[in-house]
Amino acid sequence: MTVSAAQRQTDGDPLDRLPPVEIRAASSVNLDALIANGVPVVLTGLFDAWPALAAGRHSPARLSAYLKAMDRGMAGPVMEAPANSGGRFGYAADLREFSFSKRQRSIPETLDRIERLLGTADAPFVAIQMLPLVSHLPDFVRDNAMPLLPAVGPRLWIGGPVRTQTHNDRDHNLACVIAGHRRFVLFPPEQVSNLYVGPLDNPPPLSLVDPEAPDLARFPRYTDALAAARVAHLAPGDALFMPKYWWHHVTSRDPYNAMVNYWWGDSATGLERANDAFLTALLALRDLPASERAYWKAMFDLHVFGSESAVDHIPAELRGALGTMRPAARAALKQQLKMAFLKSS
Repeated sequence: MTVSAAQRQTDGDPLDRLPPVEIRAASSVNLDALIANGVPVVLTGLFDAWPALAAGRHSPARLSAYLKAMDRGMAGPVMEAPANSGGRFGYAADLREFSFSKRQRSIPETLDRIERLLGTADAPFVAIQMLPLVSHLPDFVRDNAMPLLPAVGPRLWIGGPVRTQTHNDRDHNLACVIAGHRRFVLFPPEQVSNLYVGPLDNPPPLSLVDPEAPDLARFPRYTDALAAARVAHLAPGDALFMPKYWWHHVTSRDPYNAMVNYWWGDSATGLERANDAFLTALLALRDLPASERAYWKAMFDLHVFGSESAVDHIPAELRGALGTMRPAARAALKQQLKMAFLKSS
C-alpha cells in the first residue's frame, strides 16, 4: 500500500513520530566518545557565537548579505530541480540520471536568485550544496570557528524546501543548521538490505523508497527499516552528529534554509580503503559457485568480522595477517597485494 498525502494530513506525518534522536548539550560531550558510541546525537549550544547563526536567525536577506560580503569570485556547485519535482533531489525515472541538474554558478548571483524565488508560485528548487568554504569563503571559516573540528574544512548548503533522498556518507558528519528547520530521518547502517538502494556506479547510491509516501507493495521490507529508524528535528543553532554509514533522508522544512557541515574520518588510502576492498570482493567472490561463496562468507565472518579469539589456538608470533599487524607487517602485506594486482591486470 502507499501512504497518501490525505492520510498524512489527517494523521500527521508519521515520520515526525519516529523515536527521537538523543539531544545533549555540546558542553557535556566528547567527540571520541560520540564516535565510539556509534549513534547519532543532536548537540545544542555548539556554535551559538557564530555571526552566521545570528544573521540566519535574523532573515534570509541578512544571511545572504553576510555571505556575499565574503565572496572571492569563485563559482560554486548549484543544484536545481523543476517545480514539478516537489523539491525531491533523487533519481530520475530510469536511475541513470538524477532529478536535478548540477552546474557551477556565481555564489552572489545564486544567493540573489534563491531570495527572489521565495514565495514565488511554481518556482524551481535551487540550492547551493557542498560549497567548500575554505576555498570559496575563507573569511567564514575564520569568523565561524568550530573548535570541535579545527582541522576540518566546512561546507555550505543553502536553498529552498528541498528533500534529499535517503543516502549515506563514508565520513562522520556534523551538520550545523544556521537558518530554517531541517528534519533528518536516520536508519542504522545495517538497514541497507531494507532500503532498496540504487546502483553503486551512479554515486551517491540512493534509496528508491520515498519515505513520505512509501510504496510498501513494491518495497515490503521497508517496514523493517522504519521500525529501526529515528528522527532528528533541527532548528537554527542545533547540530547533528551522524557516524559514518548512517542512512539519512533530509527535509528542509522552510522556504529558506542554510546549513554548514563537516565531513571527516574517511582517511584510509590505497589498499586500505574499505569501499575499494568491497568492490574487489564483488569482483572476486560474487560469481563463485554457491559452495565457494559459503566458504568465503565463513572466512569473512570468522576473521574479518569476528574477534581475535578466533586465532587463540595459534601462537601470537605465527598469526601473520590473522593477528594484530605491526606497521612493518602491514607494509609487507600491502606490497604483496600490489604485486598480485599488478599481475592480474
